[in-house]
Amino acid sequence: MNDTDVGGRRILIVDDDHALAEMLSIVLEDHGFGATWCGDGERAVEMFPTVRPDLILLDIMLPGLDGIEVARRVRAVSPVPIIMLTARTETADVVKGLEAGGDDYVVKPFKVEELVARIHARLRTDAPGRRAPGQWDSLPERIESGAMVMDRLSHRAVSNGVDLRLTPMEFELLFTLAAHPGEVMSRSDLLRTVWGYDGSGDSRLVTVHVQRLRSKVEDNPERPTVIVTVRGVGYKFVPPSR
Repeated sequence: MNDTDVGGRRILIVDDDHALAEMLSIVLEDHGFGATWCGDGERAVEMFPTVRPDLILLDIMLPGLDGIEVARRVRAVSPVPIIMLTARTETADVVKGLEAGGDDYVVKPFKVEELVARIHARLRTDAPGRRAPGQWDSLPERIESGAMVMDRLSHRAVSNGVDLRLTPMEFELLFTLAAHPGEVMSRSDLLRTVWGYDGSGDSRLVTVHVQRLRSKVEDNPERPTVIVTVRGVGYKFVPPSR
């Protein structure tokens, strides 16, 4: 395990490639982050409560406990942003990582600049009340829609008085849709607005996160009435009744 701290937000790197982890630690330090590294999944789960990272870079292919199971265990206790690192782009592997709790993924080998941009985007999303430049200027700080109340300052969504316990990414997705009630938003729109992709992105990010979000906001996720699919176009938010 290697640990450096330059006073910035802390990143936990979970990857059994020592050379890659060392390179990432140096790059993150150069960008003002602190970095903690470990090379196996079981140790990462043990370390997590002590390290309390602001974001996790998590390799899917790990010895012993794989990244998918690590994500699942971390997500059971924390909404911390998770970026999956993978050398495998098959749909099943990527989707499993996202379904387990990953917020985004980067394919190896990757450009360092791309990864750093992904980290900054996820940490902006994670910060209550912090706005991505130009992205949220026209949106309100609070939305009350039917039985649901969403507050951007606290990053909290409540339905019928019950906290929905959303991850930062799930909250931003819900808030974006709710800010445009009845308006159909394409997957490209959501990738740009919520994930911060300027160009093309993976629509699976949107599909899986909508599924995760539905499991928390819908009475019957199999027959959604709040986040409705408009086939061939995208999704729209329908205010839930009280």
